[in-house]
Amino acid sequence: MMNRRNMLAGAALVLVPWGALAQTAPNRARVRGTIAAVAADHLELILADGGRAMVALPADARMTWLVAAKPSDIAPGSYIGTVSRPLPDGSRIAAEVQVFPPAMRGVGEGHSPWDLPGESTMTNGTIGQMVVANGRMITLTYKGGEQRVLVPDNVPFVTYMPADRSALTVGAHVLINGTRAADGAVTALAVSIGKDGLVPPM
Repeated sequence: MMNRRNMLAGAALVLVPWGALAQTAPNRARVRGTIAAVAADHLELILADGGRAMVALPADARMTWLVAAKPSDIAPGSYIGTVSRPLPDGSRIAAEVQVFPPAMRGVGEGHSPWDLPGESTMTNGTIGQMVVANGRMITLTYKGGEQRVLVPDNVPFVTYMPADRSALTVGAHVLINGTRAADGAVTALAVSIGKDGLVPPM
């Protein structure tokens, strides 16, 4: 039987790399929404603007819960991901923080553009220095560089847990990483599902 560590590692291989590569591969797609209907081979989503989208759901699409975490879950040495925006002094301010379980350490490592407003980027790396005062000012290091990121206490913190298709229920909030065909059709590779009503913040 697959143990918890292996399940997390399997989820990690799909979830984060697609996000890290999405800005460099033209056929990558990222879709956020609320599940309106679930079928064996597709999801229907309600988007933030009220529109609807159909996403193909192949049998090998990976499912992962997103679960609420808290600022005290991070410390020097923690491996995290964060969507952030630039500050005038050259540092960045976090819009959210993903606290990766040990089995996901190293996935998606690096710093790349993201598709939220405000010159956003996604940075996955290891916390070096951390100063706690009016939030947390962290130095986030990754292969080839580092970023200074202010992490306010009021930003969402999330972590990952294994899930299966039973997590796909009407009303659940999801973030889908997948591919987009020439005709615009999206096929899911990985689905992050907010647990207990959580809205994926990234």
